Parts: sequence; C-alpha cells; structure tokens
Amino acid sequence: MPPLSSRIARTELAATFAMAARARALKAAGHDVISLSLGEPDFPTPEHVIEAAYAAARRGETKYPPLSGTAALKDAVREKYRRDQHLDVPVENILVTNGGKQAIFNIVMAVIDEGAGDEVIIPAPAWAGYEQTVNFAGGRAVFAPCRAAQNFILQPGALEAAITGRTKLLILNYPSNPTGAAITAPDLEKLAAVLRRHPDIWVLSDDIYEKLLFDGHEYVTLAAVAPDLADRVVTLTGVSKTYAMTGWRIGFIAGPADIMKAAALVQATATSGVSTIGQAAALAALTGPQDFLGARAAAYQSRRDIVLAALGAIPDMRCHRPDGAFYVFPDISAFLGLATPAGRSLLTDTDFAAALLEEAHVAVVQGSAFAAPGFIRLSTATGEPALREACRRMGRFCEGLK
Repeated sequence: MPPLSSRIARTELAATFAMAARARALKAAGHDVISLSLGEPDFPTPEHVIEAAYAAARRGETKYPPLSGTAALKDAVREKYRRDQHLDVPVENILVTNGGKQAIFNIVMAVIDEGAGDEVIIPAPAWAGYEQTVNFAGGRAVFAPCRAAQNFILQPGALEAAITGRTKLLILNYPSNPTGAAITAPDLEKLAAVLRRHPDIWVLSDDIYEKLLFDGHEYVTLAAVAPDLADRVVTLTGVSKTYAMTGWRIGFIAGPADIMKAAALVQATATSGVSTIGQAAALAALTGPQDFLGARAAAYQSRRDIVLAALGAIPDMRCHRPDGAFYVFPDISAFLGLATPAGRSLLTDTDFAAALLEEAHVAVVQGSAFAAPGFIRLSTATGEPALREACRRMGRFCEGLK
C-alpha cells in the first residue's frame, strides 16, 4: 500500500468525539447513558433563523458563495464586532469560515511553517483542537500552565516563560473550554505588557463563548483592551454556541489585512466559501432578536450551580467555579489509585472516565485530553433532570471506589 503523509500519523480523533461515540454505542446496546461529553447547546436554533435559511433557498441563493462571505453577512459581522467586541474592523478584513474550527485552521496554517520549529503557545487546560491543528500544520504546541488557584487565567510570568525565539502564535480562549474561566480587562492588560516586548508574535483570540458569562462577568477581548496590539490580533467569534447553531458551521474572524488575506488563501485552497444558506441563517441570527440570549445564559448558570452543588457534596472531589461557557472541570485526582467494585483500577483520568461510562453510564471527557491530567470535563449543555441524575450516578460511583 502506498504510504500516507506524516501529518496523518500525528493526527488523531478528538477525545470528545471518541467518548461521544462510545456513549452512543452503549446507548444503542440498550443502556441508559447520560452523555455530558460534547460541548453542544441543547437549545434549538431560533425559529426565525431557520425560516431565513428556508427563504434564502427558495430565493435561489444556492450557488457558489463569495470566498470571504456574502456582503450582507460581512456587513452584519462588522456591526456585531462594533457592538460586542468594541472593534471597528474594515469589512475587507473579515472572513466568514466553515465554523470556528476552520477559522483556527486557517490562522494556524497561515503562520506556521512545517519543519521550521515554529511554536504556538496554548494556555492549558485547553481545548484539544488547538494542539491537533498545530500538530497537523507541522508546528509545536507549547502549553503554558494555568492554575486553578489563579482561576485558570494565564499569568504574565507563565506567558513569558513559554516564549522562545521560535514562538509564532499565542492562542487565547476566554470564556474557556474546558474550565469556563473568564478573563478580565486587567488580566488582559498584563498579558499585553508581555506581548509588547515580543513584537513578532501573532495572537488568536478565540471568543466563541462570548455571550455565555455568569455572575455579572463582562466580556472583554485583547484587541479592544490593548488597541496598540490590534495589528497582530485576530478575533474569532461565530454563531455555534451563542445561537445554538453548531450544525450550521458558521464562524467569523477579523484582524489585520495581511494575515486575513493569508487566511482567506488557506480557505480558498481547502474549502472555498461557506454555504450560502448557512450564511443567510447567520445573518438572521446577528440581525434578529437578541433578547433570548440572556435567558439562555441564565439557564446555563443555573445548571452550573446544580452541578457545583452536587459535585461539592462528593467527598474528595474539588471543583473550580466556572465564570462562563457550559462546562464544569472537577479535579478527580483524589480517586486515582483506587478501584471500582468491578475490579477496574483507576490509574489515570482516562481510566476514571472509561469506568464512569461503562459502570455508571455517564459520559464525560478525561482532563488529559485538555492537557490537564487528573481532571474530567462535564458539559452542562443538557436539561436539569439529566444533570441531576448524572451527578447522582457520579456520587454513587465515587462512593463505591476502594
């Protein structure tokens, strides 16, 4: 058989998808499985968004799209960046992508040279897709540790320590997947002070969870807090999490002209443009009613509180309080080294997650998938009854360990 490329050998399926697949297989076999593995809103796509997509299809908007996005959607994205990000970005510096994931792929491929030793700094715990994309591009992921005691916020000393002469890109993600940490303007200004000393580093600010904030936390983003750095910051948003439109695959990035032209060229090579029908739906989402977003964020906050209370009642389980997104990220290291009643040894967080699924029928994702061994990630993007039952099962599971 002819050989495949080396990039395939260093690429693997994300643990979130692998765990979701195992949960589906158990469910298909007749087990009552509660899956808290995928970060996907359980709310429906708004009805007016669906109607807008249908109307666009009926109007014949089914042809090849412009590479960077339809004019109407890009105008709406520009207004969205003014309104929410407090950034005034020229429309030509906006790129509509096939979901936020392609936006990340475009930027990483645009700045990383394979075989050159280029490095990308990723604050950890971190969404696994960042490292996977860097590996695929032939770069090297450098994890900058973020501690629970510091609310999982990247500290300037940790950023400085991670920077080398090969650093090309820093990825920021607040509110964070998997920790739910939300950054403040003073925190961002401290990071900006470090970046000013290193003018050759690009920054990708992944703000996909921008509308999901709790307890009065306000959304902030680097390019707005430190406008003098805006000429090397790309800001990513989209409709997937905010409007429950994960399957529509619509993301946005905006930034300085040079890197945006390069990102568009990557997209032209990989996928060309984005579904015209999906863009019509995204346009309706951005320009239509926004009042329901607060209620949805409040529902996620209520779910967070339910999970925190339930997990807090489990002896030896420590749990950071998320400020946003829809994840809870408990520390389960106290249970490692124990065994289940069925005799399964829990040596790692991967063992813990596998046993929890197979013996308690609750699907979570091991922290090592997020560069944080000893933790697990639970998605709270599901109904309260299922969350309560999942937590009850987790409690019984942990109490049975010996």
